[in-house]
Formats: sequence, C-alpha cells, structure tokens
Amino acid sequence: MNAPSSGPLAGLKVIELGQLIAGPFAAKTLADFGAEVIKIEAPGGGDPLRQWRLIKDGTSVWWQVQSRNKRSLALDLKQPEAQQIVRQLVAEADVLIENFRPGAMEGWGLGPDALAALNPGLIMLRISGYGQTGPYRDRPGFGVVAEAMGGMRHLTGEPGRVPVRVGVSIGDTLAALHGVIGILLALQHRHASVSSEAPKGRGQVIDVALYEAVFNCMESLLPEYSAFGAVRGPAGSALPGIAPTNAYLCADGGYALIAGNGDSIFKRLMQCIGRSDLAEDPALADNAGRVARVQELDAAIGQWTQTLTVQEVLQALERASVPAGKIYTVADIAADPHYAARGMLQQVTMSHGSTMAVPGFVPKLSLTPASHRRDAPTLGQDTDAVLREVGLSQEQIAQLHARGVAG
Repeated sequence: MNAPSSGPLAGLKVIELGQLIAGPFAAKTLADFGAEVIKIEAPGGGDPLRQWRLIKDGTSVWWQVQSRNKRSLALDLKQPEAQQIVRQLVAEADVLIENFRPGAMEGWGLGPDALAALNPGLIMLRISGYGQTGPYRDRPGFGVVAEAMGGMRHLTGEPGRVPVRVGVSIGDTLAALHGVIGILLALQHRHASVSSEAPKGRGQVIDVALYEAVFNCMESLLPEYSAFGAVRGPAGSALPGIAPTNAYLCADGGYALIAGNGDSIFKRLMQCIGRSDLAEDPALADNAGRVARVQELDAAIGQWTQTLTVQEVLQALERASVPAGKIYTVADIAADPHYAARGMLQQVTMSHGSTMAVPGFVPKLSLTPASHRRDAPTLGQDTDAVLREVGLSQEQIAQLHARGVAG
C-alpha cells in the first residue's frame, strides 16, 4: 500500500534517528497522521526491533505496526559522510527524533546547537532514560528501569509478592506519547514565533526522560506521601482508596471486573446482587464509608459472582447500568465486534501475500483521520530515493553503497 500523504500533519518532514520503541513509536504516531517520516537505521541489521519477538517472513510482526507509513534510509552514522547527509536532511526538516544515550548525537556533530545553526526552526525531540541533564544522565536506561524509578513497578502485583511488569513496554510508550505532545506544542510555538528574523518560526529542544513520563502518570502518589507520609503499595486487582472496584471470580473460572464505586452506582450494584441492606446502609453512602468496609463489600460481591458465569454477571450488570467487563485476551480482542466496528483491527497484506491484523489508529479525528498509506519498509528500501532527493547523483550513491556508508 502506498498512497499520497494526508492527515493533519501532511507536509511535516520528520527525521527519525533511534531504534526499538520510544523514539520510533513517537515517529509512528506522527506518520499515522500524515507526516513524512524518514527513518535512518544502520546498514546490515537495521533497527533491532525488526527481529524482536515473533517473526513472520523473516521480519518481526511488531515491525509492521511500529514502522508503517515510514521510509527507510540505511546510513552508518559513525561515518562523516553519513553525518553530512543527515545535516542535508535536517536543513529541510521540521522535526528530528532521537532516543540515543545523551551525548551520542553531539559525538557525531549532530547536537542541538549544530543542527539549530543549520535550521533554526528545527524541533528536536530527545528521549532518554534519565534526561539530558542531572546526575544520572549518562546511565543506560530502558523502559523497565524507568517504570521502577517512576514509581509504577512498586504498585503492580499482589501485596507481599514480587512487583511485576505491566506486560508491555509501557514506560517507552508513555515517553513517546509525551514526546508527541511536546512536538505538537513546539509546532504551535514555532507557528506563533514567525517573524522576519525567523521566517519558519523558532524551533526548540524537547527533553523527555522515560522515568519522568511514567512519574507524570502516578496520580496522587507524591502528594499522598508529602501530606501524610503514606507510601502506597501494591493492591493486586483492587483500586486503593476507592471501593468497591475489583476483579471477582465467577462460576466458570473467569473474572469479572466490576467498578461500583460511584454513590448511585453502588446502590444499583447492591440491588443487583440482592443486598438491599447494603444499598440502604447510610454508612456506605459515600466512598469513605465504603473504603472502611471494603473487605465486606468485596466478599458480598464475590459471593454473588461465584454463582454465575462471567457472561451472566456482565449481562446482569449491564441491565443495572453498572460498569463492568471481562479480562480480554488478544483472542477476545480479535473477535470483538466493537473493536471491528471502530476500525481497530486493520488488515495489512504481507510481502508473501498473506494478511495480518494490526492495531488501528488512535485518536480518531472527524475531519483529518489517520490512515495506512504505506507498509513498513524493508531495510534501506528508500535509501536511493532519499539520497537523490538531497541532490546526490547515481554515481555518488553507488560510491556510498560501495564504501558501506549507505545500505
């Protein structure tokens, strides 16, 4: 699939330097909404994500999600000629995204000051484990470490047991989304700062640390400690300080997630499970009262759910207008009619003709929606085309290939 660029970011030129998850996820989000993204990766192997997890037709299926709508330019950034090509691309770009360890870009002569001199309107997103400043800046940092430092890992799992990983690279993804927000804010500022001295407006550097992106989503964790000395700990499937909300075992061995923590919702839930006494108990009329008796409430709800299947529980609670749901596996997702109706199960055709489902687009814009214009590229698929666009002749391109500068 290869269609003209459209969407709210059509015309935006983005250079992606980096690999694996955080930087590429940010670039993918921009690409989905119309930006032209040139992904620069090393000749030979390319982005290691190409070989992560399950492989189909020689390439990770994850790659088909992370790199759709991008072009691939294979360059060895350790070589001066490759660095010069990056400078030529930057001169015409709007955004550069990188997620190397701090100092790597400066070591290649591609730091913010050098690139701003070439293009004062350039917006540079830098994602790293600990940020570009501070005593930890030079430490290697992956998402799992950031999730621990940001406070998330301490909250996951069952009380008294080893803290567990969320199950996906949530630290990287949160950092990427914060980076996209930063880019959009910087674009707005650049637009507002257009002047005779700055005809494209003024660019800036966006510094996103993985651990800070996680910490930014930790709700009241810090103020609870600051005000009360409270150290929130893991609570399993419950929601600490809000009741009743939990996962409840059902007769068929599955679990139903039930959120009965609103005052009126709680009354409807108690009526539904045949506990009018609890529904009318004045001590349970507000959240504070319910939290004080959360074990009693969980036991009452659990006693009811264990007499019904998950589906029967959900049907009863839907009739009572109580928020509830089952715990989806990916098989549930793939078969769910709501996912399909919302366009969240996109079908792509692989190089060998087989089809595969990939996630659809979020968020959904009414006038300028995202689109799948281009399949994820093979390594170096667009190298020659991009090099021609920066003015190199076919002979020059052939020489770069021969010397291993380009792939």
